[in-house]
Amino acid sequence: MPRGRGTLIAALGLAAATVGVAAWAPELVLSAEFARQRLAAGAQRFALNVAGHRWSYLDAGRVKPARTSARRRNALLVPPLPKPVIVLVHGFTGAKENWLPLMRVLAPNYRLIAPDLPGWGDSERLQDADYGATEQAERLAIFLRALPGIVGSDGPPALLVGHSMGGQIVGLLAARHPELVDRLVLMSSSGVLFEENEFGLSVLAGNNPFSVGNRAELHRYLRIVFEKPPFVPWPFDEAMVHRRREDAGFEQAVLDHIGRGPDAFTLQKELATIRASVLLMWGRQDRVIDPSAIAVFESGLADCRTTLLNGCGHMPMMERTIETATALEDFLR
Repeated sequence: MPRGRGTLIAALGLAAATVGVAAWAPELVLSAEFARQRLAAGAQRFALNVAGHRWSYLDAGRVKPARTSARRRNALLVPPLPKPVIVLVHGFTGAKENWLPLMRVLAPNYRLIAPDLPGWGDSERLQDADYGATEQAERLAIFLRALPGIVGSDGPPALLVGHSMGGQIVGLLAARHPELVDRLVLMSSSGVLFEENEFGLSVLAGNNPFSVGNRAELHRYLRIVFEKPPFVPWPFDEAMVHRRREDAGFEQAVLDHIGRGPDAFTLQKELATIRASVLLMWGRQDRVIDPSAIAVFESGLADCRTTLLNGCGHMPMMERTIETATALEDFLR
């Protein structure tokens, strides 16, 4: 057989096998894509049993080389310097992988920890456990204390970032465990009142506007959270639908707590007790947590500043990654 023809047949066979795997188990294709993103970000997966759950988390950018003279470099090996630590907490229906684009940008200069909150993603979910914001804030405090080299003698993380529901959680943590928070970023954060929008009215009516049961609903969801939704082709969208469909009941139960239940506005009542410096970060076109929430945070916090991103929806770390990284670094300086 001519070599060129054999190569073509092999390539067609590989393509057919790939399509077959995608059709049979699309979640394997999605897992492979996450693995590619972890590799690009220099992130590794770890597990930790704490607060009654097995946590799965990403850890990227662990150390950086020490700056030394040429003579000293030739004389001995200098231990690497520890990097400032940034902890990244995802939101409702989110996961640790939401932070991978940002981790890729920041990893050269920072160590980044991104957990799946208990109940979400690859972390453990227990039947009948409370996964509202208040309980999650307490679990997160225990998780942070359990990470070696993050708190204790080395002090708190340099920066604690919470997105959406994650903002509500880290805000409560800052109010109740100030020793664990130095600087705080509330990104598109829930937990306070804001002007009525379609999303908020749907939540108050008892619905889950983020619900996904098929590919059409997934793309509708993406149009809600992004100003310019990313292109998600098959089989990736099919795999994402499968995950979300399995989580439908869990999502509804959590939303009952954080959106219209006892946790809905607990953070607003405790803003005055937060003593950490706070950066508020929002997309101007956020259709989930309306930017009017910024005024509520500004009136309640003792020390805060605001970054508002144009042409951005509810996911700044994914839609405006470079601008988000720049804002975080400026805040740390």
